[in-house]
Amino acid sequence: MISLLLLKIPNIYEIVQNNLNMLDTLIPKKPKTLAQIQSKSQEIGFTMPSDELTGALLRTLVASKLNANILELGTGVGLSLSWIVDGLGQHSKVTSIDNDPSLVTLVQDFFKEDARVKIICDDGGQWIRNYSGTKFDLIFADAWPGKYSELEEILDLIVPGGFYLIDDMVRQPNWPDGHDKIANQLISKLETRDDFLMTKMNWSTGIIMMTKKVDP
Repeated sequence: MISLLLLKIPNIYEIVQNNLNMLDTLIPKKPKTLAQIQSKSQEIGFTMPSDELTGALLRTLVASKLNANILELGTGVGLSLSWIVDGLGQHSKVTSIDNDPSLVTLVQDFFKEDARVKIICDDGGQWIRNYSGTKFDLIFADAWPGKYSELEEILDLIVPGGFYLIDDMVRQPNWPDGHDKIANQLISKLETRDDFLMTKMNWSTGIIMMTKKVDP
């Protein structure tokens, strides 16, 4: 009976193998620093680690930019930063902002040998409002500032053709009461932008990726 069934399904092995190969959790060539950072995250009880799927997407996007200028808002323990750095070109650079001095010190130690990486301890909103430097090819906003506050300012800091990426846009276990409404309001606001193209992905922790139009 089984052999007859197999005859009716051509290339069943290849079909199964293809499905296995396309599992999004099978991420090849993870960053060298990732395991060490994950271990440290567990050691200190950090409860808001970034998802590896988001990291893999970040790395892919960063690698698409030549001589890139990247901004991360919300360094945390450096998990997303490890993926960004792994996709960073030789002449590219990344700035990562966090307001927790203990975390900033920890992450600086992981990347102290890499001149392309600058990690700053500052209030994210204040940093955004005061920034007057070169605009960014990709901004990953994984903090309140640049996402739920200072949104107009941060979107203005993206070059044409540049990416704006946010995660945690589907309900998370650590969301406080009422945050669903705030997240929905942000999605609606982003949908009204005529100068960006948006892709919503109900994947990983809920991703929104936007590209600033070259010719708005």
